[in-house]
Amino acid sequence: MSDASFKPLAGVRVLEFGQIVTAPFCALLLADFGADVVKVENPEGGDGMRQWPPMMAAEEGGERYSGNFAALNRNKRSIVADLKDAAQVARLRELCASVDIVLENFRPGVMERLGLGYEALRALHPRLVYCSLTGYGQTGPYAKKGAFDVTVQAISGVMSVTGEEDGPPVKCGVPVADFTAGLYAAYTSLAAYEQAKRTGQGTHVDCAMLACMLGISGLQISEYFGNGVAPKRLGSAHPRNAPYQGFEARDRPFTIAAGNDKLWGEVCAAVGMPVLKDDPRFVTQGLRARNQRALAAILQPCFAERDAADWLTEFDRRGVPCAPVNDYAAIMADRHVAEMGIVHDIELPNGVHTPAVVYPVRMKGYAFQPGARPPALGEHTEEVYAQWLS
Repeated sequence: MSDASFKPLAGVRVLEFGQIVTAPFCALLLADFGADVVKVENPEGGDGMRQWPPMMAAEEGGERYSGNFAALNRNKRSIVADLKDAAQVARLRELCASVDIVLENFRPGVMERLGLGYEALRALHPRLVYCSLTGYGQTGPYAKKGAFDVTVQAISGVMSVTGEEDGPPVKCGVPVADFTAGLYAAYTSLAAYEQAKRTGQGTHVDCAMLACMLGISGLQISEYFGNGVAPKRLGSAHPRNAPYQGFEARDRPFTIAAGNDKLWGEVCAAVGMPVLKDDPRFVTQGLRARNQRALAAILQPCFAERDAADWLTEFDRRGVPCAPVNDYAAIMADRHVAEMGIVHDIELPNGVHTPAVVYPVRMKGYAFQPGARPPALGEHTEEVYAQWLS
């Protein structure tokens, strides 16, 4: 049996000074496990993502609410505070003294100038875990440099290995720098919180998007250090495996991943060319990777003769990992995604109901639910101050 009322982080208080993605996503991960997350917003418009489309209304001319904002801010409460108003900042400092974790993604120095930096708050609350999410960290030559997802994808090297070999660098279509930093920040903040419970001493978590992107680039970086050559763009192909890429069937693209000799043999049988298995260019995984252009030139005309569904059925039958190249319309209609149970209906403050992907990892004995709807701007200001400062 799963218990939807059980919340692993119930009782943990989180104050989020978050804009757009990194800090809001980090806070969302904590909120989905039951932490009491309060989002601090500017009274003049709030988090900038509140204005990002799609803007949804229950009826024509009705109040509109951002679907993008809703995706990152369910299970939170919202308060408003003018950070240029000394009295309101002083009131926020009181709140900070009653929380477990503070999250912020301002440029380094901004929170310090406001009197809301780590050192100032630690003096009031030694057990506080204070997590700063920035592009380049709190120190170093790039510390004050502005950052967005695309610039960090570029500087980190990720764009240099994304795209076709003979084409320009391409950013990933999903904002991986933003979301990766949010994941690292949530994981590290919880580790620091556990340490603070044991020792009574909190800490400052310095989560840089650049560092996080390098952290998930371990294979590419080890390749560079191992042979002194920077990895290059290969489209959907792989530097050490082949055939391990996308191909065009008669009607649509699909992918296969024949990552070992046995699977390669199955590919040869599937395309009716068993002699390929003994071709001296392709007899080992390393040789197939080295000669993958020649290999793709042989396989592609075969794949173009049949529909993708036929090839996927054939490769599934043979145990070769394969998949269609879906768009989001296709994957959100997929029966396997439906069985996962991760898509739930959520209500917006304006009464609109919309499907959303909730916390995507299953845990035995616990039923993840969308929980509280995303908040209207400043909806909980007086409620939070009354509860947290009582």
